[in-house]
Amino acid sequence: MGYDYNHGTGHGVGYLLNVHEAPNAFRFRLLPCPDENAVLEEGMVTSDEPGVYIEGKFGIRLENLILCVKREKTPYGQFMGFEPLTFVPFDKELIDINLMDAKERNLLDTYHKKVYENISPYLEKEEREWLASVCIM
Repeated sequence: MGYDYNHGTGHGVGYLLNVHEAPNAFRFRLLPCPDENAVLEEGMVTSDEPGVYIEGKFGIRLENLILCVKREKTPYGQFMGFEPLTFVPFDKELIDINLMDAKERNLLDTYHKKVYENISPYLEKEEREWLASVCIM
């Protein structure tokens, strides 16, 4: 939508048991410390926290932790991807499905399915029913 949400999209977590850790990060602007612009490697834990803040109006940020994993290897090199480590449903009341294309809706539905699959075994019947109701779009 063309907004500059004026903060990083993610940062390393847990290597030395700190919250904002180098070397991994997702940032639009270069950092003062070039060592923090590292190549992502298998096993790195990074926050994924897109958000937008409109001064005097509102702000919102989503935050999950993701794990860097190996994906396909091609003649161009080893490609990496991410898998979620935290499983919390997104509030459907805050999502305008009409602004999403089919691919985005599928990503959200797939994530919510993983939330239910990973969390529901630890819940009582009533809690499982609630989780199912908030994970189904």
